[in-house]
Amino acid sequence: MTHEPRTDTGTPTADELREQLEGTHDELGQIESLAGKADIKPQTAEKTAAVADRMRGKALHVAQLVMDTTPDPVLDKAGRVAGAARANRKPLLVAGAALIVFLLVRRGRGRR
Repeated sequence: MTHEPRTDTGTPTADELREQLEGTHDELGQIESLAGKADIKPQTAEKTAAVADRMRGKALHVAQLVMDTTPDPVLDKAGRVAGAARANRKPLLVAGAALIVFLLVRRGRGRR
C-alpha cells in the first residue's frame, strides 16, 4: 500500500484502489487455476481416450499375432464359419436367445 493519506471523506485513494484491484485479479487467477484442477470431466475424457487408443493398439497387435501363428487351413475354416454366421443371423440369434432363457431358468431354479 502507498503511504498517501486517505481523502478527507475516508474513501481510498486511486493508488489504494489499484492495489486492491491487482490483489483481486491475483486471487481470481488462483481460484480459476483451482477450478480447472477440480473439473474432472475433461481429465476423464482425455484419460479414457488414451486408454482406448492403447487398447486398440494392443488388440491390433494380438490380432496380427493370431493371424501370423494360426495355420492357413484353420483361418480358411474360420472365415467360412464367419461367412455362414453372417448369412444366417436369424437362426443364430434364436439359438442365442434360447440359450440365455435356458441359463436364466436354470439359475432361478438353483436358488430355491
